[in-house]
Amino acid sequence: QAYVSFAFIDQSGQLRGYQPWRVAPSASVLKPMLMVAYLNLSSVRDRPLTDRDRNLLGPMIRRSDNTTAGIVLNTVGAAGLYRVARRAEMVHFRVHSPVWGLSEITAGDQARFFYRIDRYVPVRHRAYARYLLSHIVASQRWGIPRETPSGWRIFFKGGWASGTGRVTHQVALLEEHDWRLAIAVLTEFNPSHDYGTQTIKGVAARLLVTPVP
Repeated sequence: QAYVSFAFIDQSGQLRGYQPWRVAPSASVLKPMLMVAYLNLSSVRDRPLTDRDRNLLGPMIRRSDNTTAGIVLNTVGAAGLYRVARRAEMVHFRVHSPVWGLSEITAGDQARFFYRIDRYVPVRHRAYARYLLSHIVASQRWGIPRETPSGWRIFFKGGWASGTGRVTHQVALLEEHDWRLAIAVLTEFNPSHDYGTQTIKGVAARLLVTPVP
């Protein structure tokens, strides 16, 4: 049986949703947390990014590369992820290592994290973090991006279980001038990956039907 949970945060900062605190495996939705943890390392936060930094973070976020994600996790450790979770006031988050894709998340926590993600990134690295989250490769721009209203900017990340449908997730921040919305949709036990992406697209279509500034 397929399951879905979602959370939506509007301009007022109010969170609404369906089973927003239901726990699900993170899959690659963990990667923005890894990015934030890395950019906050004492050895990184106060200096310009190097080619090595960009060669780790770029593929991890834009292409959802797992090898670089493993290197970043080994660098920041579980402690780095838990620091991000505490700063974001997550209700439930648990790291699983070495199988980091089984880390435990909720739609409510992820929506709140994306809604305020800028404040968790050091100022000198915010433009780069936003660039990565807004330049996901075309093949992974399913779901919420397909329903983003014209003129809005989207910063997002998806997670999936190698196309099996076991989990298919997406989390996004949408901006238009001073307006700011966040959506997290987590799905499990889909018959296929396409089924999960269509579920996410359908939820987004209903939530974004009238986001007019």
